[in-house]
Amino acid sequence: MSIWLRQPDLAALNALSPNTIVGLLDIRFESFAEDSITASMVVDARTHQPYGLLHGGASVVLAETLGSMACHLCIDSSKYYCVGLEVNANHLRGLRSGRVTAVARPLHLGRTTQVWDIRLSGEDGKLSCVSRLTMAVVPLGKSAPAAD
Repeated sequence: MSIWLRQPDLAALNALSPNTIVGLLDIRFESFAEDSITASMVVDARTHQPYGLLHGGASVVLAETLGSMACHLCIDSSKYYCVGLEVNANHLRGLRSGRVTAVARPLHLGRTTQVWDIRLSGEDGKLSCVSRLTMAVVPLGKSAPAAD
């Protein structure tokens, strides 16, 4: 059984990218399955840290972009919106070039929160980063939860 409230439209998702950090980092939504969605990001000077490796923050941007979009696709956007509450990442292996691919799968799809597992791999398929994203599902007209 599919987790998606509505069928993901990859062309429509990618059309949202121009003039955002998503477009700047060449993040592309690539595929989806019944329980996952996949995107990739370029590994080049735009996403490098000063020593020529993929910047951990860029990996987190990819993870949060993918998890946020996945959350949005699992809710009734006429009644709710979603915002990030917490993101973490464990950087396991450095990458210098090519594309890094992320796959997001839900750990929890609740009424008010969602938790997503996002795994990033290099072109060789080896795991480079593991991230977890917690999202708040907020009724339209209400403010997002405030950080203390």
